[in-house]
Amino acid sequence: MSWPVISVIIPTYNHASSLGETIESVLRQEGVELELIVVNDGSTDQTRELLNAYQEHPNITIIHQENAGRNPARNRGFREAIGDQLIFLDADANLDTDALFKLSQALRGSGASFAYGDFKYGFAHFKTGPFSVDRLHKMNYVHIAALIRRSDFPGLDEAIKRFQDWDLWLTIVERGGYGVYVPGETMRFSTQERGISSWMPKSWYHAPWKWLPWIRSRARAYQAAKRIIQKKHSLTS
Repeated sequence: MSWPVISVIIPTYNHASSLGETIESVLRQEGVELELIVVNDGSTDQTRELLNAYQEHPNITIIHQENAGRNPARNRGFREAIGDQLIFLDADANLDTDALFKLSQALRGSGASFAYGDFKYGFAHFKTGPFSVDRLHKMNYVHIAALIRRSDFPGLDEAIKRFQDWDLWLTIVERGGYGVYVPGETMRFSTQERGISSWMPKSWYHAPWKWLPWIRSRARAYQAAKRIIQKKHSLTS
């Protein structure tokens, strides 16, 4: 049985300093057949110049568009993709060389809609754990960079500005799909830029940290975004 083609889709906005390393980590993948689609979402830094170096690569498609946001950029990449499996990779991520092989094996060996693993953010290690619908209803614990079966991908809601991954997994589950967990870290994320993968420890959203002005504003935005997802999917808080 032949291996499926994997479409790796990278939306990027002003991540020239980390994008090159992310692309190279994709090109170093072992044991899989893949295509890479990079959607430059109106970057104003050196992203276009960096991507020019990959313009002639046979497995890379580069798209330049006006700034539209993360989910529109991801959907644009999906429309160009040909793979049977796909993964949305942030422009500050770095894949382990066998990451896609492990995730693809898990999808092939199950009826799951998506496969995900653990990851590292800076010095912090995140162990996501086995898939649980009950847990997913309570919190977002699966990162956007999971490998998705194309036939189960519903498209991303372009009206959702935060918790876009949580919204995606909940939508797939509501349509009868489920995830499969692959133990072990498959990727790491940079902490040098406050980009797509920016994150704050959960404890910072509670006293005494939450009273600091810059944390308070982010905490309010976090709670507002969470309520949008809960309302859309009829979840209890």
